[in-house]
Amino acid sequence: MDFSPSPRAAELTARVADFVKTQIEPIEEQYHRDVDALRAEGRQWEELPVLEELRAKARALGLWNLFLPAGHELDYAKQFGTDGGAGLSNVDYAPLAEQMGRSFIAPYVFNCNAPDTGNMEVLLKYGDEAQRSEWLEPLLDGRIRSAFTMTEPAVASSDATNMAATAVVDGDEVVINGRKWWSTGVGHPNCRIFVFMGLSDPEADRHRRHTMVLVPRDAPGVKVERLLTTMGIHDEPFGHGVVSFDEVRVPASNIILGAGRAFEIAQGRLGPGRVHHCMRLIGQAEVALELAIKRGLARTAFGKPLINLGGNRERVADARIAIDQARLLVLNAAWKLDEGGAIAAVSEVSQIKVIVPNMAQQVIDMAMQIHGGGGLSSDFPLAGMWTNARALRLADGPDEVHRGVIARLEIGKYQS
Repeated sequence: MDFSPSPRAAELTARVADFVKTQIEPIEEQYHRDVDALRAEGRQWEELPVLEELRAKARALGLWNLFLPAGHELDYAKQFGTDGGAGLSNVDYAPLAEQMGRSFIAPYVFNCNAPDTGNMEVLLKYGDEAQRSEWLEPLLDGRIRSAFTMTEPAVASSDATNMAATAVVDGDEVVINGRKWWSTGVGHPNCRIFVFMGLSDPEADRHRRHTMVLVPRDAPGVKVERLLTTMGIHDEPFGHGVVSFDEVRVPASNIILGAGRAFEIAQGRLGPGRVHHCMRLIGQAEVALELAIKRGLARTAFGKPLINLGGNRERVADARIAIDQARLLVLNAAWKLDEGGAIAAVSEVSQIKVIVPNMAQQVIDMAMQIHGGGGLSSDFPLAGMWTNARALRLADGPDEVHRGVIARLEIGKYQS
């Protein structure tokens, strides 16, 4: 078991870290203020030009589409700007994701943001040539954005087999009906394609009832009803929306892999995606710890630096231990994915999905406390980071579901 990055990955990690530090961090505070100004004018869903400028710089340096997985990527990586022309293992990509996680906008700058990465991996691994040509290539090129429509407002979506929205094959078409919500990415002005998951055969085995279909955003019958806030935050210009599908018809050729194979695709999609989410959260936890220490050293109360009051030194020590423990657990899950695939890493992926958002939420909360009232404001990134960590205790499966998976596998070791 070796978590050391390859020489190429180590070099890319250093370059990503330098780009974040020298190109993104200096403009990020002003970027968020400019978004606030657009919001005041009702224009918050517009993309600020600085994002495209940063994306062009990153792409010119080959820091583009770095999420592409080893073994599936060679021609696309060469064509669409990834330095070295080959994909990375999960272990190699993990430290890059951590560096990107230090900024809210960095994943987008490197064309490595969710849900686009997951949707691109779906098309890369399971899409046919026509689907990749029409949708994957413009996503890799950064010309369009995408959304993933799975969660539904009318059912307990923590059990994905509850899904009620339908995708019914009718001759050479698929007819789609239903409502989805928390469809991340639908607010972006360049969102052009949805990956839709719907019920296609209610009589089949519970894991063969659903189908994934590519649905263009402008297809007749598709309506973005409204955009949702997460703890009061809209996440412009990407957004999470409520989307309705009313007798939407698309060609049957838009089905990915085959009817009834949505759960098979989802399993292949979610493992690496959860590693990405968790490593980005570890990057945010590192930023929170840095901010807490700097604030604690710079501010004085009751005649002492804040860092020396109220057990804050112990809290800093506990945060360092928690972050490093979580990182090792994620690297272990990444290694298992690389060695044995998604099935071999089911428990490990569920473990990181539980521990990392909880760890990050606690570390960020500690940093907010040291910042006092400022920690609750948008003058610091902490409130947004805390919200992100809290949301990820629900996104991609709530804590309770993942704990159930871990327990089932552990108990199964002792059952005949």
